[in-house]
Amino acid sequence: MPQTSSAKTLWAVCGYMACSATLLIGNKYAVYKVPAPSFILWAQLFGTAVAVKTAHLGGLISHLDALEADKLRAFFPVALIFCATIFTNIKSLEYANVETFMIFRFSTPICISIADYVFLGRHLPSARSWLSLVMLLLGAMGYALTDASYIVRGYMFCGLWYAIFCCDQIYLKHITSTVKMESNWGRVLYSNLLASLPLFFMALGEQEAIQNADTEGLMVIGVTVVLGTAMSYYAWLARSLVSATLFTILGNVCKVVSIGINVSLWDKHASPFGIACLMFCLVAAYFYKQAPLRNPAPELPN
Repeated sequence: MPQTSSAKTLWAVCGYMACSATLLIGNKYAVYKVPAPSFILWAQLFGTAVAVKTAHLGGLISHLDALEADKLRAFFPVALIFCATIFTNIKSLEYANVETFMIFRFSTPICISIADYVFLGRHLPSARSWLSLVMLLLGAMGYALTDASYIVRGYMFCGLWYAIFCCDQIYLKHITSTVKMESNWGRVLYSNLLASLPLFFMALGEQEAIQNADTEGLMVIGVTVVLGTAMSYYAWLARSLVSATLFTILGNVCKVVSIGINVSLWDKHASPFGIACLMFCLVAAYFYKQAPLRNPAPELPN
């Protein structure tokens, strides 16, 4: 992964990647035990908001932003974009297999690096970083085309997901720079609480699966709530410290790690060449160097 001289940034990045890769596997097992994905996601979001507020009331979190109208308005698009990303993601996977969708996702850093330049005041990537982004995409394509056929029947939803996902990465980075919060936990509270509201209504259609859930299934969901809380904290912290492009690459690396764990434990279908392509993605990501700001702004408190 990219080198950093900041211990805080390294801590945030490592924490985010560890939680993200682990949560993806936890979610797969949770959906296997309780086939109610909307409910599981709602439980993670709302559970995170409750956990953060409870920890603050109990003195475990010293600073937490109160719910204020101005901040709610600023974070409201976060909830909308989040739900739109989930919806288009699900619809995209109806028309494209997971491996094909991986190609779409691994091409997003190229688009986001340009948006970083246009909207967030960063320089364009260096030649080395451009090569890293292209190599990352080629590695994903090698894995997808080797271990599964390229399947897309509905380009509209894939295109919608692509546009919304890129907007999500740029807007969330914009929020960390323009909305002053007392602590990083404030971002966690606002984003999870607002995003949980529409998901509550989506989860109402999964009552039968929820009612049939056993104790083990509910315990697994509880574990994912803990992981989700930790990931949300580290994600917002890392997002505030690195560029939108680098954060997207970190997310892609987490996907590679999760795929590696998945093919080792469950779906043992990857060919040796496919595994080599995944390793190639990790090497490519390592050589990416974050583009500097054209006019560095003072860092907001976290």
